[in-house]
Amino acid sequence: MLVSLNISNIVLIEKLNLEFGNGLNIMTGETGAGKSILLDAMSLALGARSDIGLIRSGCDMAAVTAEFDFVNDNVKQILDENGIDYNDGLILRRTLSNDGKSRAWVNDVPVSIKTLKQIGDEIVEIHGQFENHSLLDAATHLASLDEYAKLNNTEFANVLNETAKAYSDLHESQKRLKQLTDLLEKSESEREFLEHNVSELRKLNPQPGEEEELANIRAAMMDAEKNAGILTDAVTVLKNNGNSLDEQICSVAHILERIKTDPNPYQDSIDKLYDAANTVAEIGEKIHPENTNVDDIDSIEERLFAIRAAARKHRCLADELPNKLIEMENQLNAIDNSDAELKKCRMDVDKHTKTFNEFANNLSKLRKSAAENLRKQILIELPVLKLGSADFVVDIQKSEPTINGTDNVIFMIKTNPGTPFAPLHKIASGGELSRFMLALRVVLNNPNNKKTIVFDELDTGISGATASAVGERLNKLAQNEQLLVITHSAQVAGFADKHFKISKQSDKDSTTTSVIEITGDNRINEIARIISGAKITEEAIATAKTLVKH
Repeated sequence: MLVSLNISNIVLIEKLNLEFGNGLNIMTGETGAGKSILLDAMSLALGARSDIGLIRSGCDMAAVTAEFDFVNDNVKQILDENGIDYNDGLILRRTLSNDGKSRAWVNDVPVSIKTLKQIGDEIVEIHGQFENHSLLDAATHLASLDEYAKLNNTEFANVLNETAKAYSDLHESQKRLKQLTDLLEKSESEREFLEHNVSELRKLNPQPGEEEELANIRAAMMDAEKNAGILTDAVTVLKNNGNSLDEQICSVAHILERIKTDPNPYQDSIDKLYDAANTVAEIGEKIHPENTNVDDIDSIEERLFAIRAAARKHRCLADELPNKLIEMENQLNAIDNSDAELKKCRMDVDKHTKTFNEFANNLSKLRKSAAENLRKQILIELPVLKLGSADFVVDIQKSEPTINGTDNVIFMIKTNPGTPFAPLHKIASGGELSRFMLALRVVLNNPNNKKTIVFDELDTGISGATASAVGERLNKLAQNEQLLVITHSAQVAGFADKHFKISKQSDKDSTTTSVIEITGDNRINEIARIISGAKITEEAIATAKTLVKH
């Protein structure tokens, strides 16, 4: 439900914070006090088209914030798509600057006005002379009738679900048939292409993980080839053109041994030279250049490059090539077995069409039965709402198959005998429209619906018993849904769970509109004012007390 509405600098409203409650929230006030401004401000927060004329004179910016404590499944989906958290409810905020720019936020996350309106349409329904939502859109009539049918027929939900499943099966079989038909239409050119590619991939026979394995082997072999070159260089230095380094060292030692002095002063160096010669000889025996077979690395590279080329050709990863081969083999097999496969697909479509039609026809019968009951209940409501000359029907026509069956549903009404039926939004009078929507809402009342419903122009042209009937129906509807009602009727105001008074104050510099919740004697006096006008009489007060129901 709508918890609060905060308005800043909207026309006559300088600053206003309203806190609403469950049930029936009534707003009353003298003509011109600014009741329509509240609807304009609320509509702005719900994503309505902006108008800089709404900005209070002398101000640069206007702002409206609407807080809700409930998020339904449809809104959750929108919020999830936009990455918006909703654990603490829902706060819609809209600003409008005098340069014409408008910005919107949902739970402090910036959103487009389109997204704001999507959310607003899901949580608030406004019925008035210039505002209309939800049930006036024929696209919602099928779902509304189905909700009504579910509440009154336990079988309906099962048939609806079975129809949806049958449609899904039919859709899949039709999709498969189309794919096969399209494939066969180009089968001759496709066959040659597929045969060539299947033969090519079969010959290559790529295995999952093979590309990585070959790449690792190739890298290791290339490293070994580089190492062999390094070792060859080392051996070349040790051999020194045929004279090994150890022999050269020994030759130096032999030359030093020829010194005639006894003892030989270089004997320690000679010993070290012989030790070094032995060490060098041992190293030379251990160094053997690796024998890297060039043919082996060539074959590894050839296969690796062939696998990678095939992956590029088929626009997939190398590891996906085996599955690509299976896919093309299946396509080739479908072409080769086209007659049998085509026959099977057509049989599947025929079978699922028959099943779907059975469920859809049964669903249509249940809808028509629900539509008759809906009409009967609506016709009971209309006379007491001063719509006795009106008539209502649910027009159900055949449509293309969908997940909801084969019915197209439109709510139709005529307000005068002899005139043709027309869709709901064709009703001319704002008051007639609002009262009819009230009747429709009362009959369609779903305990699980958590929308906030706003009624304006509801009491146009009515009084007395009709106004009391309107109040009773609003009270009944408010048992399950939050209602905000702007009224000029004392009888309607008497049913309020919360009563707000709208008034206008002026001085030589400015005019402002204020809204306050009234209770007790203040509420009695306001209802008495509606009855008797500016001068409140004792009789009006007495009558007002009899009208207060809460």
